Amino acid sequence: LSLPLLSGLKMTRCCCSYSTLKAWLPILSWLPKYNLKWLKMDVLAGLTVGLTTVPQALAYAEVAGLPVQFGLYSAFMGGFIYTFLGTSKDVTLGPTAIMSLLCFSVVGGQPHRAVLLSLLCGLIQAVMALLRLGEMSAPEVMWKNILGIQGVPQQFFLEVYYTFHKIPEARIGDVVLGLICLALLVMLMFMKSSLTSDNDSTCSMYARKVVWAVATMRNAAVVIVASLLAFSWEVYGNHVFTITGKTTRGLPPFRPPPTSDTTANGTVVSFGEIVKDFGGGLAVIPFMGLLESIAIAKDNYNDGAMIIFIMHLNVNDDDLSPIELDLLPFFVTFLMSFWEVQYGIVGGIAVSGALLLYSMARPQIEVTDQGVLVMELSSGLTFPATEYLSHIIHTRALQVSPPRSVVLDCSHVSVIDYTVISELRDLLRQFKLREVHLIFAGLQPSILKVLLAADLEGLRHNHSVDEALQMESRNLLDD
Repeated sequence: LSLPLLSGLKMTRCCCSYSTLKAWLPILSWLPKYNLKWLKMDVLAGLTVGLTTVPQALAYAEVAGLPVQFGLYSAFMGGFIYTFLGTSKDVTLGPTAIMSLLCFSVVGGQPHRAVLLSLLCGLIQAVMALLRLGEMSAPEVMWKNILGIQGVPQQFFLEVYYTFHKIPEARIGDVVLGLICLALLVMLMFMKSSLTSDNDSTCSMYARKVVWAVATMRNAAVVIVASLLAFSWEVYGNHVFTITGKTTRGLPPFRPPPTSDTTANGTVVSFGEIVKDFGGGLAVIPFMGLLESIAIAKDNYNDGAMIIFIMHLNVNDDDLSPIELDLLPFFVTFLMSFWEVQYGIVGGIAVSGALLLYSMARPQIEVTDQGVLVMELSSGLTFPATEYLSHIIHTRALQVSPPRSVVLDCSHVSVIDYTVISELRDLLRQFKLREVHLIFAGLQPSILKVLLAADLEGLRHNHSVDEALQMESRNLLDD
């Protein structure tokens, strides 16, 4: 057989292997290893999340401007599919606050367009997954729901204005029920955190287990109690609370989403025009879905947002600068989202990109005087940092009288590019003209290989800073 044919057979065998199938269907990996001891806690978690998802999905449908049944459809359908295709137990499936806001801003509450938008975004995310491309909260005002106020616009500033303007119209029942539910959630949360594991009597042990179970299922428990309370008042004809009302039964017909639309005056809108109307939302929504998954994964490992604020409150004054820079994209995103959610996302990405470029262009360089100047680089050497490094070396070593030798501590440098090589060649020439030395210390093997391949004239390197200092001391004595 020819070499191309053998290569093709090998690739086909690799693509059709069981390991490849497990990569595409993760359920084949985790289900055989499932421990039945986990079942009790999984059932508890499933009941809690499932019962909490129902009112949450109804609320998100309202945020998206869609009929409430669409929130229910999106709440459970993704979970069934993710059972087979999911790779993380921590990822939230179904509607979220920011995705609902983005959906409203793009489709304006039109259900058929929302379905088409979901299909197109899903296709884009599927392509991103094939190409291996990889909790933020939305600035929404929920007080209008707690107050039971109706007829409030979706735009943020108008929403704030009309919420306060219509406070006299607030329904007392909704306010009381909402505040009681919030108080119960907070109380149960503190009760769970204050439980101890002391060796008490059997009754105390069982009581502690009951409190732990109720506190763990606090969201579901509050939903059940509030629903029963609202239902009982409604049955007896007392319309005290604002309720969702009747929803469409069953599932919608299974068919492809419409690829055209007809306006009220009979004008037919083509598929291309619909996609054009979606505009930037067709790019922002899939990207936000990816970012939400990454944010949730990070939050489950390090509780990122809380850690940032705790550090902000507890670090010394000298350490505030990096944390304040980290908070800058957060505040830009938050404030610009008051205007439009898309603008907030783009603004946050732009500020984060600018900060990243700034940190690359201005790497931290610690300079110490040990008879010879020792400059410790904190990160890689790439094109944006070239001019800054050259400026530091010239001002601290070459432009002083007399010129001084420099030991460049590169133990933290793992990346270097061609532009830096060219600048280093020029620096070595400048040091040679002034009869001083530029010595590299702590080079990683990959970086050393690049420098040697560049054939830099006068290149000197040592394994450590101490060796470089000793070699330079011997050179001074010899001179």
